[in-house]
Amino acid sequence: MAEIRSFPHPLPDPLVELIAGRFRVLGEPMRIKLLDCLRDGEASVGELQDAIGASQQNVSKHLGVLLSAGMVSRTKRGTSAVYVIADESVFELCEQVCGGLRRQLSELDQILQGAASQ
Repeated sequence: MAEIRSFPHPLPDPLVELIAGRFRVLGEPMRIKLLDCLRDGEASVGELQDAIGASQQNVSKHLGVLLSAGMVSRTKRGTSAVYVIADESVFELCEQVCGGLRRQLSELDQILQGAASQ
């Protein structure tokens, strides 16, 4: 049976660049932490700063990158800004990556157990 794709193959260069850009945004651990914190719902910069234990400047910088990438959105509330997840697909991607890591660790564990029993 033929596989149904929602994207062209081979990938056109402009699409490759967009995909690579998305991975670059997600390639920073602080941004993964921020997205994970926002899984629980909206939060201000101060709340995210407290949850992660990072400086306000660092949190704001990374939120700006996530905002520019369309992964979070921002709403002004008085003198503060509140952030929320704008693109839930980032969690689907994280689940895929975690599943792959789980399989790799399981395979490594089997190899190590086999080596130890020899």
